Amino acid sequence: MFRTIAELVEIAETKDIPISEVMILQEMDVKERSREDIVLEMEKNLQVMENAIERALQGVQSVTGLTGGDAVLVQKYMQEKTPLSGPILLDAVSKAMGTNEVNAAMGVICATPTAGSAGCVPGTLFAVKNQLNPTREQMIRYLFTAGAFGFVVANNAFISGAAGGCQAEVGSAGAMAAAAIVEMAGGTAQQSADAFAITLKNMLGLVCDPVAGLVEVPCVKRNALGSSQAIVSADLALAGVTSRIPADEVVGAMYRIGRQMPSSLRETGEGGLADTPTGRLLKEKIFGVSV
Repeated sequence: MFRTIAELVEIAETKDIPISEVMILQEMDVKERSREDIVLEMEKNLQVMENAIERALQGVQSVTGLTGGDAVLVQKYMQEKTPLSGPILLDAVSKAMGTNEVNAAMGVICATPTAGSAGCVPGTLFAVKNQLNPTREQMIRYLFTAGAFGFVVANNAFISGAAGGCQAEVGSAGAMAAAAIVEMAGGTAQQSADAFAITLKNMLGLVCDPVAGLVEVPCVKRNALGSSQAIVSADLALAGVTSRIPADEVVGAMYRIGRQMPSSLRETGEGGLADTPTGRLLKEKIFGVSV
């Protein structure tokens, strides 16, 4: 059983197996269930993700009216224009936002690792799928790889905005996605760790400041940027770029930063963007409360 990213990479390298396989074996051991059961459960999660993206691209709107329709706008833009950031990256952005739009519209999503950060992993998966042409098994393995890194974060730091700010949510989600992209693209276990570290390093200090206390603004668009960072970080790692700070130390830094963060910036809706004039007006409009 692994507890750190260093241990995860060491097991993968020593046994000459991918990180996804390390995670599958651990799940089988911890849950005392068969490989078939473990894989089937993850396949169900994959289907939930796929369904959410399909629903999003048909157009959804939240009850509050704060979010919805942006995923469709991006897809339309991609069809009519030549995106400056490239089709794969922008497709990931669209599908990441779309997943969170479905969440805001009270639809079914798969928390990866949380509902507020649920877009990064599926958004990137269903975008890079168009270039890498993975089998269904490889797509399921993508989720196990992401889960392995999420497991480490959850056990050594935190994955909720209330505990550590949005760095713990979208930061972790983007980093998990980056690691999974690398494995699917044929990279090594160490390259997955580097991609994870590069992504999370650039999310350190990100606050959780939901307007009106709702998981909509700025959460949906933060998933867009988390997914884009994941793709860029994966490319960097696959190119041979390494993280000078080891992944586990980045997780430790994220934990310490989260502990130092004031409560007003940890999902209370009391600081940051939630405390802007427009943020306060939106809260009053939605809840009818004077602010």
